Amino acid sequence: MRELDAQLIVQTVKRLCIEANCQLPGDVKACIENARAAEPWSQAQEILDRIIENYQIAAKENNPVCQDTGVACVFLKIGQEVHINGNLEDAVNEGVRQGYTEGYLRKSVVRDPLDRVNTGDNTPAMIYYEIVPGDKLEITVAPKGFGSENMSQIKMLRPSDGLQGVKDFVLKAVADAGPNPCPPIVIGVGIGGTFDKAAFLAKKALMRSTDVPNDNPFYAELEKTLLEEINDLGIGPQGFGGKTTALAVNIETFPTHIAGLPVAVNINCHVTRHKTEVL
Repeated sequence: MRELDAQLIVQTVKRLCIEANCQLPGDVKACIENARAAEPWSQAQEILDRIIENYQIAAKENNPVCQDTGVACVFLKIGQEVHINGNLEDAVNEGVRQGYTEGYLRKSVVRDPLDRVNTGDNTPAMIYYEIVPGDKLEITVAPKGFGSENMSQIKMLRPSDGLQGVKDFVLKAVADAGPNPCPPIVIGVGIGGTFDKAAFLAKKALMRSTDVPNDNPFYAELEKTLLEEINDLGIGPQGFGGKTTALAVNIETFPTHIAGLPVAVNINCHVTRHKTEVL
């Protein structure tokens, strides 16, 4: 049994909150730069240039890439042979509190969905737990802005809707979103499980690198097809037209009931932020 002190988790989450907000992942930057090189529409080219300039300045000056520094979504892969000395959930929230306060990141969390009083420190975090073999703790912090989160959708399709029904729903969700999620976007799609599991799969899909396809060739091809069809919609960067509406489509699946075909679409803007560390 390997022991980890909760204070180490606090410090790690704190640092990841700041780094994730200020440094766009390399795979996302590469997607944007490749899209700029292939974009024929002059207005879209100019917008992509400004996006690239923005994330370069953010990294150089250690400033947030976006003013919406998001809800802190924290994904934990906990090894079965790890023992935490202290309260794990409290440690994560303390790390978020310190990171958002000391990093001068915008605090966007309200204590209740209806009374709308700000908690003042961006807690509580949205924490997702996964128990895995081994003696390591993997922490991923993914700040999730709500301009894109608000554009996400879920639908309980009928099994008879099949593949075409899934494709139609994903395309409709993107078309409905239009310019609102600050395209070019990254799209996480969850297929299967239950109502809540499909939504989790869609969000988990956004944690996968944009240059890593689904390991199932069928779904890898579906990711490619959907990306092409989404970019054919012509929404373009910030909704001004062009062929760069989306940077990537990532699909995650799970077994489901014979009577069900749940599908969730979790949309992220081009500021697809996540930072991981293994303790």
